[in-house]
Amino acid sequence: MIVKLLFFSSVIKTALNCYQCFIDVDDSLRLCWGHILTEYNIRNVDSCFNTLDRIFNNESRVIEAGKVGRGYDVMLKNILMTEIMPIVEEFDQQKNNDTVYEFRLQAAANNFIAAASRLPRASGCFPPCGFQAQGAVYNCMTCQYDSCEFPLDCPVKEIKVKENNRTQMWCKVPFLLPTDAEIVWRYAMERTMLMDRFDEVTAGVDPLYFIPSARPEHSGTYQCEIFSQEHSLVRIYYYLTVVPMAQIGHAELQDIFEQALLPGGQFPPLSHTVPFTLWLPSPALVTICLTAMLLLIFLSLGALYWLSYQIGTDDSDPAQETKFTEKKKYVIHC
Repeated sequence: MIVKLLFFSSVIKTALNCYQCFIDVDDSLRLCWGHILTEYNIRNVDSCFNTLDRIFNNESRVIEAGKVGRGYDVMLKNILMTEIMPIVEEFDQQKNNDTVYEFRLQAAANNFIAAASRLPRASGCFPPCGFQAQGAVYNCMTCQYDSCEFPLDCPVKEIKVKENNRTQMWCKVPFLLPTDAEIVWRYAMERTMLMDRFDEVTAGVDPLYFIPSARPEHSGTYQCEIFSQEHSLVRIYYYLTVVPMAQIGHAELQDIFEQALLPGGQFPPLSHTVPFTLWLPSPALVTICLTAMLLLIFLSLGALYWLSYQIGTDDSDPAQETKFTEKKKYVIHC
């Protein structure tokens, strides 16, 4: 067996490929036993292995087709064995020309590419952090899955909020998570990423941490850790800064004071990008408004005149009646 392995490794390049990952050495020797060089009419096993190496190892389409998602390497093996093993059984201890080998092996490689390309692909790696099992890609050059190789700890995200305002933090990642994922929220008063500085706040499946009314004592580092079957997948960090109301008022007063010290004691415009424009009404609207105002004035004057006339009439009637009575009395006495 050792001699077979040494012989196989001597004729195949050191780099592996999908063929070597899934096809046993003994089966490859059985396949190449009767390889005949047509030009010289001699049996040459080395030439058969070179053909395998060229068709499977140096073919980029074969390597690309083998980049399947996690768990699909078994199906990849079944596809390749379905194509190769019938040829092995047919060619075992039988002599065949190199042209026959070329045709049959190339057809097997093409069928493998077509079938393997239909298998699910990996979702890929999403930097910069997290253990992304679903993003691992099968590599025919190493016969194993290539992990994303990111650290568990994500960079700290800064959040600044004014006192009494609400704030929220999400425990979300761009890559797929297992269905049994659990979430633990922790808090530390200072800016840190050391695990022993955090106290657990809540645990469950809710990815949202919500503070309805932030206070200065809420400032600090918040950590969200996602688990699956007690294995940590990712740790997300937020550093929250709550600005006190007193500090906000002091900053506003300081800003007003600095503006007052500008040349001429004038304040700068509120916006340098959006100039202030005075809105003027249309002439028709001005005419309607003036007409309505004049009509209202005339109506008011008319009402005042009518009211004053009524009051004057009421006041003059008793006096005239008294004077007429006295005149009658005077005439009678005379």
